[in-house]
Amino acid sequence: MDRTPTVEDVALVAGVSRQTVSNVLNAPDVVRPATRERVTQAIAQLGYRQNAAARRLRTRRSSTIGIHLDPYAGGVSGVVLDRFVHALTERSSERGMRMLVYAARTPEEELARLADLTEAGEVDAVVVTGTFHGDPRTGWLVERGIPFVSFGRPWGADDVSAPAHLWVDVDGAAGTRAATERALQTAGPRVAFLGWPQGSGTGDDRERGWREAGGGGPRLVTEESVPGARAVVEQALTEHLDAVVCASDSLAIGAHMAAVAAGRPELPIFGFDNTPAAEALGLSSVEQLPEQVAIGALELLMGPSGTSISPRPAVPGGAHVLVEPRLVLR
Repeated sequence: MDRTPTVEDVALVAGVSRQTVSNVLNAPDVVRPATRERVTQAIAQLGYRQNAAARRLRTRRSSTIGIHLDPYAGGVSGVVLDRFVHALTERSSERGMRMLVYAARTPEEELARLADLTEAGEVDAVVVTGTFHGDPRTGWLVERGIPFVSFGRPWGADDVSAPAHLWVDVDGAAGTRAATERALQTAGPRVAFLGWPQGSGTGDDRERGWREAGGGGPRLVTEESVPGARAVVEQALTEHLDAVVCASDSLAIGAHMAAVAAGRPELPIFGFDNTPAAEALGLSSVEQLPEQVAIGALELLMGPSGTSISPRPAVPGGAHVLVEPRLVLR
């Protein structure tokens, strides 16, 4: 075909109506699977590409999902969010959607930015990252009926049976449980946990996995920093430890430095995030699989194969995707 293929061409090849082709492109869930497959094959055969500008005019939607870019805070664990945003951009593009990245330094500033974006019709939905107890952003979005999914659970009394909104998360407790069980099997019974002060939903969840696995060592606490982790573990190593399970790779790097300084470079240290820094130092770490998180977020917002925003109802047991992390041993 010398000219650019049209919807009519796709309909002719697939043996369906123009409206059926439009439904496959914009609301595939309403089309029978066999018919949808015929149309999809015709699209591939002809090399048809939907005109994004025409689609936006026709549907009065922006075909855009907004996501907040956190300010750079140093450390090594920001790579996880970078990988998530990259995967989300790639996967949303496959569905005919675009990602709009916006910056804000505080939750209040982010709410103002969200108000501007939604009132101007620049985004059809939002992905919220870095959720925490009492997060004002999620309540604001729920009140206004703006479709969204959070990377991070609502941290309510029961996020599964009584979900406040759609969410996708990594099972942090499963990750540290696997790390602790491995340490108990291969190193010994005194497995310490190095985490953050209580009150961080993510940190508390990761600590829970260590407790459930029966780590028999002390609970060590520091803020998220390599020097802080090193100082705390140096003090802890005045007594015997068999291994240390950490809430992040930054903490694991500090723990490793302390072990080397104490003459125990062989001390098993387990991190969380599987960053390039952990790989370079040969530290075992929990891989969050951010690519799977991105797939889960889009399925909650758009369905398994949708090309427009059609959020899943936030019903008990069905409002979330919990990704099982993978322990990478080194």
